Amino acid sequence: MTAIKHALQRDIFTPNDERLLSIVNVCKAGKKKKNCFLCATVTTERPVQVKVVKVKKSDKGDFYKRQIAWALRDLAVVDAKDAIKENPEFDLHFEKIYKWVASSTAEKNAFISCIWKLNQRYLRKKIDFVNVSSQLLEESVPSGENQSVTGGDEEAVDEYQELNAREEQDIEIMMEGCECAISNAEAFAERLSRELQVLDGANIQSIMASEKQVNILMKLLDEALKEVDQIELKLSSYEEMLQSVKEQMDQISESNHLIHLSNTNNVKLLSEIEFLVNHMDLAKGHIKALQEGDLASSRGIEACTNAADALLQCMNVALRPGHDMLLAVKEQQQHFSELREQFARRLANHLNNVFVQQGHDQSSTLAQHSVELTLPNHHPFHRDLLRYAKLMEWLKSTDYGKYEGLTKNYMDYLSRLYEREIKDFFEVAKIKMTGTTKESKKFGQRRLSLVATLPRKESAVKQETESLHGSSGKLTGSTSSLNKLSVQSSGNRRSQSSSLLDMGNMSASDLDVADRTKFDKIFEQVLSELEPLCLAEQDFISKFFKLQQHQSMPGSMTEAEDLDGGTLPRQHNSGAPLPVSSEKDMIRQMMIKIFRCIEPELNNLIALGDKIDSFNSLYMLVKMSHHVWTAQNVDPASFLSTTLGNVLVTIKRNFDKCISNQIRQMEEVKISKKSKVGILPFVTEFEEFAGLAESIFKNAERRGDLDKAYTKLIRGVFVNVEKVANESQKTPRDVVMMENFHHIFATLSRLKISCLEAEKKEAKQKYTDHLQSYVIYSLGQPLEKLNHFFEGVEARVAQGIREEEVSYQLAFNKQELRKVIKEYPGKEVKKGLDNLYKKVDKHLCEEENLLQVVWHSMQDEFIRQYKHFEGLIARCYPGSGVTMEFTIQDILDYCSSIAQSH
Repeated sequence: MTAIKHALQRDIFTPNDERLLSIVNVCKAGKKKKNCFLCATVTTERPVQVKVVKVKKSDKGDFYKRQIAWALRDLAVVDAKDAIKENPEFDLHFEKIYKWVASSTAEKNAFISCIWKLNQRYLRKKIDFVNVSSQLLEESVPSGENQSVTGGDEEAVDEYQELNAREEQDIEIMMEGCECAISNAEAFAERLSRELQVLDGANIQSIMASEKQVNILMKLLDEALKEVDQIELKLSSYEEMLQSVKEQMDQISESNHLIHLSNTNNVKLLSEIEFLVNHMDLAKGHIKALQEGDLASSRGIEACTNAADALLQCMNVALRPGHDMLLAVKEQQQHFSELREQFARRLANHLNNVFVQQGHDQSSTLAQHSVELTLPNHHPFHRDLLRYAKLMEWLKSTDYGKYEGLTKNYMDYLSRLYEREIKDFFEVAKIKMTGTTKESKKFGQRRLSLVATLPRKESAVKQETESLHGSSGKLTGSTSSLNKLSVQSSGNRRSQSSSLLDMGNMSASDLDVADRTKFDKIFEQVLSELEPLCLAEQDFISKFFKLQQHQSMPGSMTEAEDLDGGTLPRQHNSGAPLPVSSEKDMIRQMMIKIFRCIEPELNNLIALGDKIDSFNSLYMLVKMSHHVWTAQNVDPASFLSTTLGNVLVTIKRNFDKCISNQIRQMEEVKISKKSKVGILPFVTEFEEFAGLAESIFKNAERRGDLDKAYTKLIRGVFVNVEKVANESQKTPRDVVMMENFHHIFATLSRLKISCLEAEKKEAKQKYTDHLQSYVIYSLGQPLEKLNHFFEGVEARVAQGIREEEVSYQLAFNKQELRKVIKEYPGKEVKKGLDNLYKKVDKHLCEEENLLQVVWHSMQDEFIRQYKHFEGLIARCYPGSGVTMEFTIQDILDYCSSIAQSH
């Protein structure tokens, strides 16, 4: 290493007027080891500049080169990594951090020590040395190592101390006073020695002269010591006196501490007592209201509600740690529990009485709805019950068992009440649909007899109420006595419903538009009455039983048990509120239990309407779709939406069945062999169906169902018209096809059904094709011999004979042509046309009125043949003067007179 240092000094630093003070062999941390040297250098010229230079061996390895140099003033931090353990790694923080690994720890320590000394001597800005041993910074690097590198310069660095300005000025003044100071240093040094000896002598004389003053000073010190001893004695006596005072003050302080502690405890105790009194003390008025409050009056209900809320607050107060250990708190909590149980029992009994009493009041109002298609209004009774809504909420949060029992009893009783009302309502609707006055009278008499049995004595009502409560006081007691109200009436309804449904089936042809309109109004009125009834009851249930009906919460809902069995979703912890999703499901299940008869009654009414007239399914499909759409906009998962949706499925099936029946009736059509076919009945029925459907489905939500039905029906009509035309014996096939497709085309053109545009064009094309076919077939060849003659002429021309040379053929000369023409005078032609008109008249029906259209087409076809013959005569017999014995005008006159005469 010494040789390397000398080589570096000689080759790199001496040419640059620099001295090498320290060197360390390093490589970069974490990379492939490529050794280099870090050198600490100073310049030989002033001002001195200190640098850290990185020197690297050349690639060829024969000399060293200077790679990069950093000024020492730019060095911010020297991090030795570990101040205790030996570690060759260290970091130098210039503008960026350079991480190095030294070849040995000793080299690293020597290099860092040199950096520290250079920093202390030359730099005002001090470098931060991190993880460097303090001993290393205080001690010098071993002299042998330094001398070998720098030749004693390092010691010079340690011993040299720069003079300050004051010292430099004094030396200059002293040297100016001596003329030989600069020229003769030895003489200057001798002079300085002499002067120093003179000064030393003067100092000794001065010390000896001051001995007397020293003795005086010592005496004064002795006297001061005596005074100090006296002061210490007095301080000792004072300390003894203060010691007794200290003991008394300590006793007073301890007493004050005990008093302060007692006051603090008293304040805390008072705070705890005030907390318990303020939060667990129930006013006497509230206790009286809970025990004796009138639950029938508005003022009493309000007082009980306030008392119940106050009781709930007292019971739910958050006690502080240790309060539940107090006997008074336990007794108060027991008292609150007894009050809660007592009031909950009294509230449940009263509400059951209210349910029964209001049920009897509602039943007494059924008489006025016996012959009207309206449902009783429950709003007054809902309004009266809603006064107890807050108490129900209190009961739900404090005693869920009694709340659940009240819910069950309400459903049990209301389901029977609504069942009576709804079944009677549907009986009236069925009677109005069928229009049987006899049944209406019987129904009215039965209703009057039923209403007459409704008023009861107070004892009966009381007995019924007790049966709701049960002998043990629980709310799940038997309610069988309430069933007696509807046993006889339900039997009568069943027999009457069966008599209505056993009526003979009526075909659509027996009813007119007024009957269908009446059915539509009745069905709409039924839905319009049911919808507000269900919505009002659902809204009441939500408000009275405090259930969320319009909020949704993600997650699976708690499935309720079978409500017909009388079980609602139960909570694991009494008093714990239901989740929002479970409460919403509970509303739906309660509505299913209360209105369980709506869906069967609607299905029976739909079956009756379909039995009266299968076309009623169109009215029902439109009306029910609209009501389902309205209900789903309010709440897609509500009872009303679900029930109407289920019924809509039944109506859609009836509608599809109606379409299938019409197609089947088309296939079963049989035609008479003795009479004209005319317009087929299923074509007329399709016209009737389409006209009715377009009036019903105008702006309807289920237009797509009708379009699908149109497509099925029109294809069935097309197929079966062709089938009947093929089977027809009396009426020509073309006539059947022409008349019926003309009728279909006219119907589709009039109704403008967008989904049947292709079928309309197809019907027109079939009508046109078969009209042309019938005209050609019926007209045939009215000038038969003339036709045969000219067919021979055309055959000769086809064989290659020129047209003007045909007259030279023996069989087709002018004389033969005149003979054939003379056989068809005007009278014969008119007679033949008259017979043709009569024949066409027999084939065509009067309903479609196509006779003149067909006759006009035949006239055009006859004229076309006439013009063809004239053209052949002109080309094949030019200049012969041969002409037909009648003209085109004669043909027009013949056809016109024949048409007018018939």
